[in-house]
Amino acid sequence: MLVASAARVDAQIRSEFSELHMGVEVRIVLYARDDAQAREAARAAFDRIAALEEVMSDYRPTSEIRSLDRRPGEWINVSEALFTVLARGMDVARATNGAFDPTVGPLVALWREARRTHRLPSDATLDSARARVGWRRIALDSARRRVRLSRPGMRLDLGGIAKGYAVEQAARLLRERGVGSALVEAGGDITVTGAPPGEAGWRIEVPGADSTIRARAATLTNASISTSGPTAQFVEVGGVRYSHVIDPRTGIGLTSRAQATVSATDGALADALSTALTVLPRAAALSVLARYPGVIASVTREEP
Repeated sequence: MLVASAARVDAQIRSEFSELHMGVEVRIVLYARDDAQAREAARAAFDRIAALEEVMSDYRPTSEIRSLDRRPGEWINVSEALFTVLARGMDVARATNGAFDPTVGPLVALWREARRTHRLPSDATLDSARARVGWRRIALDSARRRVRLSRPGMRLDLGGIAKGYAVEQAARLLRERGVGSALVEAGGDITVTGAPPGEAGWRIEVPGADSTIRARAATLTNASISTSGPTAQFVEVGGVRYSHVIDPRTGIGLTSRAQATVSATDGALADALSTALTVLPRAAALSVLARYPGVIASVTREEP
């Protein structure tokens, strides 16, 4: 159900809307000339997010990514949105040497089960899952917009990149609808467009981030910011807390408590990098960031 609040600021109406999508509350704040424009634009933005969820959801058996899992070895034509996200994901996978990996689905399934049963996966099941994970086993054909998974049992999981892409696409649609100042938020992913009336930018609070990120977030415009961390979901076994954030290279849930916040002009990139930076050690993280001029990040890490 669409919920809204409104207040007039500098001849524009500030409106706020929220709906549930992608397993989280999605919030839209925008400034429009009147209530009708605000509601129409917000409705279109939420519909866009819902459509992208049908493409990239790991939970929906009819989603587009699930159709790829069922046809290993075949070249499959995919939507522009899915190809764009996979291409960006593959770029980050290469840059991070697999600390971000869109094929991590078999491992994600194991750790979901571990959180349910409070039992760690056996060595055999971990080995089996790891054998079906590997970003190098995805082939992309940009000329024909096709994708191929090379091995049976592979399973895509875009949980570390899809929300960032979706909120950016929603913000872009709002701009196309004539809304010049908007914020779209889904969990730890935020995209903003132009500054609110009378302000230098959107003020985003990022608890725990360093001064560089806080300074950018205090007057953010036309950019995305994403925060990832392993503290929200975990399983504790034998006195050790294993995060829902998995290192795709080892198959193990993280035991360090890390938070990474990334600001970039690309929402999918910010989301994927924030995921990867919670996995990488400091030196490797700095090396990765050097490949992306204009991207800034803050990483805090607390070892158990």
